[in-house]
Amino acid sequence: MKGPHRYWVLLLVLACVQAAWVRPAAAHGAHGASRASSSHAPATGRTIGIKLLDAPESRRADPRARAYIVDHVAPGSVIERRVEVTNESSTPMHVNVYAAAAAIAKGAFAFAPGRTPNELTGWTSLDTTDLELAASGSARVRATIRVPRDAAAGERYGVIWAQTGIPEDRSHTVTILGRVGVRMYIDVGPGGEPPSEFRIEELHAARARDGRGEVRARVRNTGGRALDLVGALSLSGGPGGLRAGPFQARTGTTLAPGDVAEVVVPLDARLPDGPWTAALTLRSGLVEHGTRATVTFPATAGGAGAVAASVVREQGFSTPVVAGFSALVLAALGLLRSTFLRRRR
Repeated sequence: MKGPHRYWVLLLVLACVQAAWVRPAAAHGAHGASRASSSHAPATGRTIGIKLLDAPESRRADPRARAYIVDHVAPGSVIERRVEVTNESSTPMHVNVYAAAAAIAKGAFAFAPGRTPNELTGWTSLDTTDLELAASGSARVRATIRVPRDAAAGERYGVIWAQTGIPEDRSHTVTILGRVGVRMYIDVGPGGEPPSEFRIEELHAARARDGRGEVRARVRNTGGRALDLVGALSLSGGPGGLRAGPFQARTGTTLAPGDVAEVVVPLDARLPDGPWTAALTLRSGLVEHGTRATVTFPATAGGAGAVAASVVREQGFSTPVVAGFSALVLAALGLLRSTFLRRRR
């Protein structure tokens, strides 16, 4: 192949490669204000909300860092974050703000009872712990995390809580508390941040006890940071060529480094048994992976369905990797165009 035609062929090949490698991000459930526990006292309709106002500049694109306090710091570091507490009711309210312990266990972010402390809460101070909020009013609280110089490497977990309550009186024999919180994921260690990564190990169909179909994915955290998994599943190639979805994965699956847990996607009870081609995409922050398999749902509730084809893992890329590859492709396109124009002169 000679002349300008070879350049246009190369341009076309590069464009096709880029289109094949760069996939749109899957639908991602919004975190919004982190309602970590019961957020209202039902007897009165007294409701509070809380949201994070700050995120590190390097994490602006990470949806987890916009909802939770997520950071990697060296020993001896000091970081600050602000949260906003809102009285969502029509009456004035007194609100307590405090930090309490949390952990990751059995595939979930577990909140310690009451004001249980841990190492991270001992590093955390608040510029105010008592708020008097007018009806529909709000206030901001600054949290400062001071990491000791001799802190051991590793990730710590906690929650900044905003809590209100109705004290005991003649009409209430039990104190009713409502609290909402912003999670903290603070990793300590020298050098760069440990990578976030996961692997989808298997996929299978099942029916819940209420008869609804569901798809379960076994996921392993293969990285060095905790993961909060969200995602969606689509079904195609069903009986008569039916398609269904996307169905959102059930929220609440959190994995510590090395942990394994199931992500469950509830489906419509009216779906036929199949077989179906199931395409699942899961994401935590900027890390995304997909998987695909042919599945058949069991006929009875509580049973497990068949996987008629082995799971095919689709390579996923974090946003920085995709951006870097796109930049390389664009640079190559520009170089080829410049060379072609020079040869025409």
